[in-house]
Amino acid sequence: MEKKNNYPPENLVRLNKFLANNTNFARRKVDEFIEQARVTVNHKVILEQGLQINPEKDDIRLDGERIREKTKKLYIILNKPAGIITSTDDEKNRETVIDLIGMKEKLYPVGRLDYDTTGLLLITNDGDFANKLMHPKYKVTKTYVVKLSRPLEEKHREKLMTGIKLEGRRTAPCKITYPNKNDTETAVISIVEGRNRQVRKMFEHYGYFVRKLHRSGYGHLTLGNLAPGQWTKLSIEEANKFFK
Repeated sequence: MEKKNNYPPENLVRLNKFLANNTNFARRKVDEFIEQARVTVNHKVILEQGLQINPEKDDIRLDGERIREKTKKLYIILNKPAGIITSTDDEKNRETVIDLIGMKEKLYPVGRLDYDTTGLLLITNDGDFANKLMHPKYKVTKTYVVKLSRPLEEKHREKLMTGIKLEGRRTAPCKITYPNKNDTETAVISIVEGRNRQVRKMFEHYGYFVRKLHRSGYGHLTLGNLAPGQWTKLSIEEANKFFK
């Protein structure tokens, strides 16, 4: 059977890895099953351990029994309020973003928003999805509305957009605009990096204090009508748009 090339690469996984992850057998044992012609994909016997398959669309069977993914992938958008910890738990017993979701499934945030930062936060149980989103090569844009302690000077705006040296490393070019041209204390900044407290540190570099920070967008996603503390699920198709 030929390898499938009609699926987006982020949906694909090696056949032996899929079987090992979704059965009680070790990878080595799974490899033996494949060599013994006990595995089929879409009703065809497969002898190639590294075949790329799509678990969502392909019919994978071991000894005639269909193997399905153990855990359904969940993708959630949360409008994070201020005063909530971006973590799975907190040693001080403060409320976390996972508490707001209130699901029994093991979930974790993609990246983080500071304690006082509000806005769009992605939460998932899909580790591959989270790692890809945070990987620099995908250059996923994160957009923030920033309320500054004083009007942003044009010379500083231009330097920030070009990139500045921050903690020994230059920031990538970004975009800074104003929702209201008459209010240069409120800016919208779009970055493709995700360094710790990056937006705050960029403005602090030129002596601005960030009074409020709100993430309004993440890639193609926005909060829509979600009120602070509210959340909604994303479809797999919506999640995959990040990588197209």
